[in-house]
Amino acid sequence: MTSPHATEPRKRPKGLRRLLRILGPGLVTGAADDDPSGIATYSQTGAQFGYGQLWTALFMYPLMTAVQEACARIGAVTKKGIAQVVREHYGRSVLYASVFLILIANTVNIGADIGAMAAAAGLIVPVPFAAATLLFVAIILLLEIFVPYKHYVPVLKWLALSLIVYPLTVLMIHIPWHEVLRATFVPHFEFTFGFFFIITGVVGTTISPYMFFWQASEEVEEERAAGMISRPLSGRFIRNMRIDNAVGMFASEFITWCIIIVTGTVLNQNGVTNIATAADAAKALVPLVHTFENAGFIAGAIFAVGVIGLGLLAVPVLAGSAAYALAEAFHWHEGLYRKFREAHGFYGVITIATLVGLLINFVGIDPMKALIVTAVLNGVVSIPLIFLIIAISSNKEIMKGHESGMLSKVVLWISFVAVLGAAVGMLGGFL
Repeated sequence: MTSPHATEPRKRPKGLRRLLRILGPGLVTGAADDDPSGIATYSQTGAQFGYGQLWTALFMYPLMTAVQEACARIGAVTKKGIAQVVREHYGRSVLYASVFLILIANTVNIGADIGAMAAAAGLIVPVPFAAATLLFVAIILLLEIFVPYKHYVPVLKWLALSLIVYPLTVLMIHIPWHEVLRATFVPHFEFTFGFFFIITGVVGTTISPYMFFWQASEEVEEERAAGMISRPLSGRFIRNMRIDNAVGMFASEFITWCIIIVTGTVLNQNGVTNIATAADAAKALVPLVHTFENAGFIAGAIFAVGVIGLGLLAVPVLAGSAAYALAEAFHWHEGLYRKFREAHGFYGVITIATLVGLLINFVGIDPMKALIVTAVLNGVVSIPLIFLIIAISSNKEIMKGHESGMLSKVVLWISFVAVLGAAVGMLGGFL
C-alpha cells in the first residue's frame, strides 16, 4: 500500500479508492486521539454530566482541524518536525520545557492505555492482566521498531477501523435523539470546578501536544517515503493533506460524540457517574443495555474491542511523538524510516517510554488518576505550543508561500483562546 497523499500516480483513482489513498497521517492522528485514555475521559464526561458536554464534540472539531492542519502544513513545507523548527527559529527554553512535560505526560498516558487494553482483553477472554500487558507491549515495540515505515503505516490505518465500534454501540441502545441534538448544538455550562476540570481534560485530550509533533513529523515521513523530500511541494499534496486531516479530525470528534451519547444514555441515566477506565465503561454497559437478548454483553464486548484496537494504534503514536520531539530538540537522528542501528536515541525513547508506561501498572501508581492530571497538563502545555504554531504557520520566511490564510489564523486564535479559557475556568472554579 503506497503512501496516501504523497503519491503522484499516473492514473488517478476516483471516488472511494482515491479517498482511501489520500488518508494517512491525518486519519491515524485523529484515531489516536480516541485512545483508551481519551475514551475514559469521554466516558467520564457522559457518566458524570450526561449530555451536558456533548456540544464540545461539535465545537472542538473546527479548532482541532485548524491546529492539526497547521502542524501538518509546517511539517510538509519545512520538511522538519515541530521541535526542530522551534529550535531553529525560536527560544529553546520553551521548547525544552514543553518536550520534558510531553515526555512525562505521554509516558503516563501510555501506562494508562496499556492497562486499559489489558483490562478490556480480560472482559473478552480469560487472560491474566500481566500476560496481556506484556503481549501488547511486545507487539507494539516489535512493529514500531522493526517494521519499515512504508509497511507500518498500513497497519496503523487498519487499526483506525476500530473507530467504527462506537457508532455500532450507539445503534444498540435507545437514544432520545431530540435531547441529543439539542445538547449537541446548544452549549451547556455549570460554573463549578468539576465541570471545568472535565472540560479542560476534554480540551487537553482533544487538542493534545503529542498530536502536534506526531502529525508534523509524519508528513515529513510521507514525503520521504514518496521520494518528494528534495522536490518542491505541490498544490495537490497540500489539498490531499487537508482532506486527510479534515476526515481524520471528523472521525475523531464523531467518535467522541458517540462515546458521550452511549455513556450519557446508559450510565448517567442509571446512576453510574464515575468511570475509572475505558474497560470500566465497557464492563458497566453489560448489565444496563437491554435492547435485545445478550445486548449488554455484545455492547460491552464491542466497546472493549475498540479499546484494544485503538490502544494498539495510540501507544506507538504516543511513544513516537515523544521520540520525535526529544530527538528533534537535541538534534538526534530520528524517523521511523531509519533502522534501529541508525537512530538509537530515537528508538531508545520509544522503548523506554513504552516500558516505563508498562511498569506504571505494577508499582502502585493509579494510572487513571495520574492520567486526569496529565490531560489537564496537556491542556496547559498546549497554550504556548499553539501560540508557537500560530507564529510559525504565519511566518512567510519559514512557510515559503504556504503561510496561514485569514480563516486559518482566526480559527487558530479561537483555539488558543478556548484552551486558555478552559484552563482559566478550571483555576477559577478551584479558587
